[in-house]
Amino acid sequence: MQDLIIIGGGVAGMGAAIYAKRFGMNVTVFAELLGGTITLTHLVENYPGFKSLSGLELANNIIDHAKSVGTEIINQQITEVTKNNDIFNLTAANGEKYEAKSIIFATGTKHKKLGVPGEAEFTNKGVSYCATCDGPFFKNKVVGIVGGSDSAVKESLLLAEHCKHVYIIYRGEQVRAEPINMDRMKSKNNIEVIKGSNVVEILGDNIINKVKLDTGKEIDLEGLFIEIGGIPRTKIAKDIGVELNEKSEIIIDKESRTNVPGAYAAGDCCNTAWKQAIVGVAEGTFAAYSAFSDLKSS
Repeated sequence: MQDLIIIGGGVAGMGAAIYAKRFGMNVTVFAELLGGTITLTHLVENYPGFKSLSGLELANNIIDHAKSVGTEIINQQITEVTKNNDIFNLTAANGEKYEAKSIIFATGTKHKKLGVPGEAEFTNKGVSYCATCDGPFFKNKVVGIVGGSDSAVKESLLLAEHCKHVYIIYRGEQVRAEPINMDRMKSKNNIEVIKGSNVVEILGDNIINKVKLDTGKEIDLEGLFIEIGGIPRTKIAKDIGVELNEKSEIIIDKESRTNVPGAYAAGDCCNTAWKQAIVGVAEGTFAAYSAFSDLKSS
């Protein structure tokens, strides 16, 4: 029987674990992907205390901190959660069963897909969802990136270091990046923004060679990176009655509580508008504090 089980090993979950251990709680973290999606981020320059480092370095620093205070980490996915009276029952992918008095969902998101013809066919054949992972394979090639968020612009900057030319294909009229990243993008001669356009089909032979836009235009490409946001991993939370919004994000209050007593949430799976590592860590620490306070008063 654990005081607290945290589902998710990203920075939000690990931040929660550090504080839970400081509160003297018996806590275990279950992590399918240790470090979470920030490990795929090329460069982090907005996390206080670190002027510039990779997402992997930031995640490893927080993981090491969590381990140093005695956090138990199990590299397993939790596939099912139920609640009987005040106890949470969890089942891992390997069939093992666990019990906890409280639980934190820090399950993050998975990549959203375009859902257009050719996407599935050419995934890993020119279509990618991670510039940090695959960018170096496209050295001196012409590639595109779909999306207009700050994340998409940062991915384009990474790709511009390797690729001959980078198209940012965005359905809106103006990409929505932080000013510093907008300035960096505009300074790159090999980044070109195609606005007001949607990719409607991905074409190729054995590998991708072009995309078709809803404007009727076709662009010759040797790679296409999809950066259009994420889908919250919240099914197991929904299964125990945790309230979600229209985007399937977990609804939390300012102290990271959900509508289910004993269940808390933190990070990108939540209904917080500003998806940032430091926000997720803050929510994780609040979740740990709320779990500790609620158990103490029960």
